[in-house]
Amino acid sequence: MLNGKRILLIVAGGIAAVKVPDLIRRLRERGASVRCILTKGGAQFVTPLTLAALSGQKIYQDLFSLTDESEMGHIQLSRDADILLVAPATADIMAKMTAGIADDIATTALLATDKPVMICPSMNVMMWTHPATQANLETLKARSVEIVGPGAGDLACGEVGDGRLAEVKDIIAALNRFFQRQRGDGALARMRVLVTSGPTHEPIDPVRYISNRSSGKQGHAIAAALANLGAQVTLIAGPTAEPDPDGVAVVRVETAAQMLKASREALPCDIAVCAAAVADWHVADASKTKLKKSTTPPRINLAPNPDILATLAQPGPQRPLLVIGFAAETGDVIEKAKVKRAAKNCDWIIANDVSPGSGTFGGDDNTVHVITAQNVESWPTLKKREVAEKLAGLIATHAAKFL
Repeated sequence: MLNGKRILLIVAGGIAAVKVPDLIRRLRERGASVRCILTKGGAQFVTPLTLAALSGQKIYQDLFSLTDESEMGHIQLSRDADILLVAPATADIMAKMTAGIADDIATTALLATDKPVMICPSMNVMMWTHPATQANLETLKARSVEIVGPGAGDLACGEVGDGRLAEVKDIIAALNRFFQRQRGDGALARMRVLVTSGPTHEPIDPVRYISNRSSGKQGHAIAAALANLGAQVTLIAGPTAEPDPDGVAVVRVETAAQMLKASREALPCDIAVCAAAVADWHVADASKTKLKKSTTPPRINLAPNPDILATLAQPGPQRPLLVIGFAAETGDVIEKAKVKRAAKNCDWIIANDVSPGSGTFGGDDNTVHVITAQNVESWPTLKKREVAEKLAGLIATHAAKFL
């Protein structure tokens, strides 16, 4: 979607500006052209030379440069782009955008443009949560400014909370979705999709639980990839440290029972991708108080959890048109997955090896086999993001048959 797009990137002040070179590199890899406006604050963290080298374009800094005005003009600069992207967007520049202040080349370009604007906020958590910033945010949303992030985590100031600049991949995903909406022809634009992701936690007592090593990386990447193709995605996420994919409706759950309930509530949908590693059992008589340590280990009675994949794949009026499951195996991966696909009545099974040493659980890479009723397609080892994008493309090709 970014191939041939012209992006005017406005780099405001803030330590997050150090991520901008990577953003420019990734945008250009996808065929976009990038022009940069660098504010005085932004120049404290990244140099004009760096941005010029990576973008292959002149960097604009001075509103009153006669050369710039004769060659381009700040108004024309703001209107030659397909979108204006502010990254990082500080509290200061958000306030100026809201008030219509134009006291430098960046704010003047933002006020003079007739093109869409997308901002990626980044600031201290207290600045982000301040009522003034939140009021400015609501005003910008009302003016149809696209907002990406911020994320939560450790901040450069040493505090923890909301305020981190969105990851480069998430900014690119948001740009992709924007241009897909603008064109109105995303491959999955008319599709409602349900994705489950991450592990489940089945309580033993209020502080202990049964779970597995799933990180949720693959399921979250699949949700993001499907959203990038225009799908309306609901992600049912078990406990995971993975950030919410941008543009995806996220429902957080803890247990298998909660995941099943949330999945049923997300119906009807066109496609279901059950990527979650759901615990097979729960504790039948979980203690309501913490079990005390003693010389005799407690006896734990296990009961089977509901089978979410089999439930969604049951024949009936609410069965999705395409139901995809995952099979995490530690030996005879393909054969075991074939049996699982037939037993669960799902259309496809994505099989992968999670043996010790494979690095699949918690890692960034995955080696999968796509198993259908007709054949087995084995893919080379790929980044989980690449697996997600390839799977999303395969889903889109299949979905075209029943659009």
